[in-house]
Amino acid sequence: MSEDDSRPSADPEERPAEKPHRSWLDRISAALSGEPTSREDLVELLRDVQADGLIGPDTLRMMEGAVGIADMTVGDVMVSRAQMVALPADGKFLDLMKQVVESGHSRFPVHGEDKDEILGILLAKDLLRGVVADNGPASIHALLRPAVLIPESKNLNVLLREFRQSRNHMAIVIDEYGGVAGLITIEDVLEQIVGEIDDEHDDAADEGVLIAAQADGQFVVDALTPIADFNERFGADFADDEYDTIGGLVTAAIGHLPEAGEELALGRFRFRVASADARRLLALHVSVHGEG
Repeated sequence: MSEDDSRPSADPEERPAEKPHRSWLDRISAALSGEPTSREDLVELLRDVQADGLIGPDTLRMMEGAVGIADMTVGDVMVSRAQMVALPADGKFLDLMKQVVESGHSRFPVHGEDKDEILGILLAKDLLRGVVADNGPASIHALLRPAVLIPESKNLNVLLREFRQSRNHMAIVIDEYGGVAGLITIEDVLEQIVGEIDDEHDDAADEGVLIAAQADGQFVVDALTPIADFNERFGADFADDEYDTIGGLVTAAIGHLPEAGEELALGRFRFRVASADARRLLALHVSVHGEG
């Protein structure tokens, strides 16, 4: 024991054993004094602080989220192109208003002949003013605001800062070929920090369950279930080279962002939309035919 006690503390293999004996105040002091550290050390420190009762679990989760977005990119959290709610520039005001009301969203990309030709962003309140104005604009073009275009590789912490500085709440995500890959909103970024932000249009979902069997023999499937996991569970052979999730596959097959109640048959599977919000498909009811 005396030999162990007399070893120099500079031995790197001995340092991990010393960490538990350092209080959270010691670690903060060390960090402020300029001692080299890492994000992992910072998260460990925050967890120690929470364990000591100085901050609550929710505060810890938000702090971990704030640290974590530095390692995340736009491509990690964006709404995919297949799940975008976009409006055609040549649509009639009343038709566009119906789409806005049905989706429950407040901002929409407006496109030309296809979704790769983004002409601008339309705010629902601007469309409403255009509809009710006595001498309003003859077309939607006059109501559009400039669209912000960003690459999939942009870091979320950088994007959040840009959102705050520019007061934009939506950006269009462009892929390496210059096509539209999806969109992202400031809400999407903030949810990585504070957790899911539900509004009156969001339906409650079972947390942590991607595929849940029902008593009637059907299944409730989270739209974000990877296609590979769906295939493994049901013995299916859906390709995952173009879409990663079962929700993206179903949305693309339907041809538009589906609403609750819409149905689709693919092979021996029948999909019925259980829930969807303004920007994406959330959950599906799935029945399987011809098993065995």
